[in-house]
Amino acid sequence: MNRKRTWLGAALLLALMGATGFLLLREQPVARLAAVLGQVKPLYVLAGLGLMLLFIGCEALCSRLILSRLGHRAPYRRCLGYSFTGFYFSSITPSSTGGQPAQIYYMSRDGIPAAHGTLNMMLIAVCYQVVVLLYALGVVLFRFDLLANLGGGLALLLLFGGAVNLALTGGMLCLMFLPGAARALTGWVLNLLERLHLVRNRPAAEEKLEHQMQEYRRGADCVKANPGLIPILAGVTAVQLTALFSVPFVVYRAFGLSGYSAADIICTQALVTLAVSSLPLPGAVGASEGGFVKAMTLFFGPALVTPAVLLSRGISFYSFLLISAGVTLWVHFRTSRPAQAAQPVIVTPKKPKRVRGTVTSW
Repeated sequence: MNRKRTWLGAALLLALMGATGFLLLREQPVARLAAVLGQVKPLYVLAGLGLMLLFIGCEALCSRLILSRLGHRAPYRRCLGYSFTGFYFSSITPSSTGGQPAQIYYMSRDGIPAAHGTLNMMLIAVCYQVVVLLYALGVVLFRFDLLANLGGGLALLLLFGGAVNLALTGGMLCLMFLPGAARALTGWVLNLLERLHLVRNRPAAEEKLEHQMQEYRRGADCVKANPGLIPILAGVTAVQLTALFSVPFVVYRAFGLSGYSAADIICTQALVTLAVSSLPLPGAVGASEGGFVKAMTLFFGPALVTPAVLLSRGISFYSFLLISAGVTLWVHFRTSRPAQAAQPVIVTPKKPKRVRGTVTSW
């Protein structure tokens, strides 16, 4: 793992947190804010934390399902540790770039080959991106009225985020199932980048791309060998995202508010998440808070929207950033013990099944 990039990401995260806090609180008397937050119903806060635990747990379940198909018996609690680690490193690196490499790293320390760890994270990423886009598409088709509430700036950001996610999802699916088209497309992109002098070592870039394409082809082989896996992963991911998007509604009820349905707030949060997800900011800090204030004022009103964003992000991001930091530290020390390194029986391979020969033969 790149420690320099991790430290820079953490420093940027702290700077963004400070700037965001200043902008949110500069016109909010601390005494009034404390009084409002003091009226929050604690059971709803616990429910919000439970939803976030479900969010982390769903990814852990996906990892366990995939790794079992690859011949590994990974206990659920261990997969839960990987997911917390991914949450932590995704939160402190721009565009969440550190989460997946960190999980692959700790999986490898538990005896899971890097190729299988990479495949695991790739399938999770593909399912996540597809379900996010389907979620947003459903909102656009059936709740188009919610888009008007976003305003021009956030709507443009949503268009940008949707385009980026669509391009990434299409690219991943192309790499998996259309290798010929993917090779032609990557060749064209390399030519363009070379003309723009953005690629100086073409052979090295081609070798790296070929390695990535091999990983995606292995993903396609895994999907073909286990046709029922993707629908299960997609269903678990849908539950995962619904849990995340439901946190603002729990906060809405925590303030004793009513009048708007869970669907109204969940769908709005889905749009906000898609809008800010492509910005190169650690944990989307600043953008998430700004998007929440813009989109959720309709539901909370101007007087409560600032306390609401503090509580909502406190539940869905900042509290779990601290929890995941502690779990990551535990995972790091657990996997660094000499006894663990000498006995990789923590994750023991299953006896390969012939029906999965295309996967277990790597």
